[in-house]
Amino acid sequence: MESSGELVALPVLVESNYRACTIPYRFPSDNPKKPTPTELSWINLFAKSIPSFRKRAEADDSVPDAPARAEKFAQRYAEILDDLKKDPESHGGPPDCILLCQLREQILRELGFKDIFKKVKEEENAKAISLFEGVVHHNDAIQDEAARIENLIRGIFAGNIFDLGSAELAELFAKDGMSFQASCQNLLPRPWVIDDLDKFVSKWARRSWRKVIIFVDNSGADVILGILPFARELLRLGTQVVLAANDLPSINDVTYVELIEIIAKLKDENGKLLGVDASNLLITNSGNDLPVIDLSRVSQELAYLASDADLVVMEGMGRGIETNLYAQFKCDSLNVAMVKHPEVAQFLGGRLYDCVIKYNEFSK
Repeated sequence: MESSGELVALPVLVESNYRACTIPYRFPSDNPKKPTPTELSWINLFAKSIPSFRKRAEADDSVPDAPARAEKFAQRYAEILDDLKKDPESHGGPPDCILLCQLREQILRELGFKDIFKKVKEEENAKAISLFEGVVHHNDAIQDEAARIENLIRGIFAGNIFDLGSAELAELFAKDGMSFQASCQNLLPRPWVIDDLDKFVSKWARRSWRKVIIFVDNSGADVILGILPFARELLRLGTQVVLAANDLPSINDVTYVELIEIIAKLKDENGKLLGVDASNLLITNSGNDLPVIDLSRVSQELAYLASDADLVVMEGMGRGIETNLYAQFKCDSLNVAMVKHPEVAQFLGGRLYDCVIKYNEFSK
């Protein structure tokens, strides 16, 4: 379903006291004209990512004079971040993770860069599609349901490592690439920083969910080898699954259009995903254009589909930790993501590359 019209609140969101951004950068008692230590830390984090974004922009052959425009992006964004250090209320501040992402995307788009990660997304999608069958057969071979669900969740964590918005991971990826199976095997051991896996598996066994909304994150291994095997398992139970993807490109997040193409390549001529009927799998446009999301501003199409959801899944650090970790819903909810910034690890009291699986069971 294509997005159109004004953005609205997700109907199953509890709007009272909703605050999209998880980490408080400042408090009412802070001086509005002076940046807080947390604001400075996050401004510096975004500044650290500028070289990797500039490098991607320079290589965008769809944009005339890409190297010169990439340099202009780097200079302009750095200047804005410096302005925010001097006056947090400049440029629409005080800053939070949503504003810092918005400013970066705005500058890129104004300079003609529509999708600087397009090439790497296409490469990673092709690679992940070739591995999909093997990953699914490995999951299907696990007879014990609880063990199979845990393996699927671990697959989401492993896939979620492919995140080019993290400067460290972007550098590692450029150097070595990423192995999905190795990532699965090298996850930090349980207990994770937030670990509701057993509670989630227990609820799964009760077959309570008729409709599940999943806010997807990155292209490549994340959505294809992590989310889609998980969604396929839900489809096997007769659950309707709605995958909500970004309207516009942002970092290496998968878009609505890209996800439709991916699903079309994975389905057989009978509309099945490796033997599982996929007629209950719907793809919708979330209306979002950032790697984080404010659930009070989603597309009307998504709002319509989510009105009777039994479970909302927020996947990925941007949507599930940096925003919406404490969001409350009128249905069950699951936040599942890997911690990929030291600042997030510090806030949660966990480790870098720690895992988060936070499950809230709704009770009337």
